Amino acid sequence: MERFKRVFVIVIDSFGIGAMPNAGEYGDEGCDTLGHIDGSVEHFHVPNLEKMGLANLHPGLRHIKETRNPLGYQARLFEASVGKDTMTGHWEMMGLYITKPFKTFTEHGFPQELLDELSKRTGHKIIGNKSASGTEILDELAEQEIATGDMIVYTSADSVLQICGNEETFGLDELYRCCEIARELTMKDEWKVGRVIARPYIGRKKGEFKRTANRHDYALKPYGRTCLDGLKTQGLDVISVGKIRDIFDGEGITEAYKSVSSVHGMEQTIELQNKDFHGLCFTNLVDFDALWGHRRNPEGYGQELERFDEKLGQFLENMREDDLVMITADHGNDPTFKGTDHTKEMVPLLAYSPSMKGFGRLKDQDSFAVVGATVADNFQVKMPEGTIGSSLLKEIK
Repeated sequence: MERFKRVFVIVIDSFGIGAMPNAGEYGDEGCDTLGHIDGSVEHFHVPNLEKMGLANLHPGLRHIKETRNPLGYQARLFEASVGKDTMTGHWEMMGLYITKPFKTFTEHGFPQELLDELSKRTGHKIIGNKSASGTEILDELAEQEIATGDMIVYTSADSVLQICGNEETFGLDELYRCCEIARELTMKDEWKVGRVIARPYIGRKKGEFKRTANRHDYALKPYGRTCLDGLKTQGLDVISVGKIRDIFDGEGITEAYKSVSSVHGMEQTIELQNKDFHGLCFTNLVDFDALWGHRRNPEGYGQELERFDEKLGQFLENMREDDLVMITADHGNDPTFKGTDHTKEMVPLLAYSPSMKGFGRLKDQDSFAVVGATVADNFQVKMPEGTIGSSLLKEIK
């Protein structure tokens, strides 16, 4: 019999809790998203994460205390796959083992051959072609794009090709058309990025530009069937909040909600607690990564965690006896570390249900895939062939 009618998986995007043993292979030795935020901010108050035992996974924090009687169970998860990006982390969470990292073009931009073909196919001259934050590239080049019809193309530390378009002058339909062409071109192995992202914005001059919620991600399809496919095939609900649908290119999703912020994503998840669904609600909260990690802002990251913690309190109060929540992350992004890239870190797993009789620290797990395996086990769904991960259902009593 299934123990839980509804399972909520909430991903705090980039919330690492210390360097992986192989972090040095990625140039990330010494990284620690949680530890360095805690050590560098003056005020940091997350009482709900504290009572769920977060500090039990990371002793020695200044602002978060260890607890003898935590709410539910805690474990550190080690990433099995090669890479440290969003898609690798989420795909592994749902059972895929990724052996080849996605292409990044952070240091030198995209190859001229790709740009020439993209310009020819879209009819737009390309400007930008470098790694930049979305706000900085708009301040630098958006006025030129509006005046000339040129197309801003840029990347980041992720495996992405991003295209900006002003909603009034460039137009959403044209932006999406250009991104679809870019996705087709970047299916070649030597140019294969994980995502092509349409980045629409409004405004007419520097200082006034704002990105809108009409962003659209054109992701690669997962390399194989995941836990999500298994659930959907068995007629269970698979509800995505935030960018989950984009990360899996819609595969295995039955219902999707876009979020405009991480706070909004938690509000949507809390609203879904009032929905009588049967299956999984899978939420990604991206602002930690996009707004604070990549921009190396520990204060902003800490404040975002405080806002999350407040919403988490509401979520915990609304839980039903037959609900399970698993809070985790997909990689690290230490806001005090060198560069602007993700960091190769362990991630937390905090698991709780009001029906649990026990609590405590579980042993370290050798993949993020324990998350999907536990979900599948609960609903008595066989994980697809070729997936990894073992269930924790018998251990979270």
